[in-house]
Amino acid sequence: MKLLVCGGMGFIGSTFIRNHLSKNPKDQIINLDNLTIGSNEKNLEQIDKANYQFIQDDIQNFQTIEKLAGDVDIIVNFAAETHVDRSISNPKQFLETNILGTHSLLESAKKHEKLFIHVSTDEIYGDAENQESFTEKSILKPSNPYSATKAAADHLVGAFAKTYGTKCIITRCTNNFGPYQFPEKLIPKTIIRAQKDLKIPLYGDGNQIRSWIHALDHVAAIESLIKDGQYGETYNITAWNEVSNKTIVEKILGIMGKETKLIEYVGDRPGHDKRYSIDASKIQNELGWKPEFDFDHALKETVSWYLENNEWWEPLADEKTLHPQPWTLKW
Repeated sequence: MKLLVCGGMGFIGSTFIRNHLSKNPKDQIINLDNLTIGSNEKNLEQIDKANYQFIQDDIQNFQTIEKLAGDVDIIVNFAAETHVDRSISNPKQFLETNILGTHSLLESAKKHEKLFIHVSTDEIYGDAENQESFTEKSILKPSNPYSATKAAADHLVGAFAKTYGTKCIITRCTNNFGPYQFPEKLIPKTIIRAQKDLKIPLYGDGNQIRSWIHALDHVAAIESLIKDGQYGETYNITAWNEVSNKTIVEKILGIMGKETKLIEYVGDRPGHDKRYSIDASKIQNELGWKPEFDFDHALKETVSWYLENNEWWEPLADEKTLHPQPWTLKW
């Protein structure tokens, strides 16, 4: 099998590539990534390059995508601008990559009749405060520019499946964590700032709830969908670990032996949802997938990885990336 993986130098995309090639060494992967914020070639330094090719380009470049799509079996799209804070400061960048880029991939998948796996997010459902967990049939109510662009892309994928019969599968996953996550995200940012004895920013009261999943559990779910997923369907993916941001930070500080006085409450992010929560019964019941990582144990291992791999994150962890309120900056 030959796969075109878009956004494969990012956190989840590189996790997918490492995992897939380790379990399917005879498969071939073409990794297309434009190496913008969040992408890092060091994420894949140690993989066997025998059946791997990297191409630096943008998913909006239709000519490149069309040429590559004709020579693969599956297109897996991880490519996206993903940080909510940056989307508030610069929505245009998110519109271009997340919507126009997805359209470019869909046109190629349609023309060459390839399976298109579109990796989306639980954030498109909006705030689940005082509500039951969202299912795949729940109405989409995105609250910020990032989630709005992802919701638009999901609708576009669904439209291509229904109108043209394009073979598409959409995944909507909760917050990921694990090694190689870009330092702008909550868990690595907390670890790095704590190691430097810098204040740990919590937005608002810090009681926003997110559901967490280890990246390897996420990519295992995607693998199960490549094998047995139904075309035209959407699948929620979660490990059912709903934890407040404040609790996450306190857990990390406890693991590192740091005091909670490092926590600093800062002004809340505009449009900040209180809770994300989805129901993954569909993929569990239909495909038999289930998460394997224990959250607390995996969090400890993640903290250890960052503490042992300063050479990976130090070039990335500049003042802007670690800023307490990134939405106030120009990106």
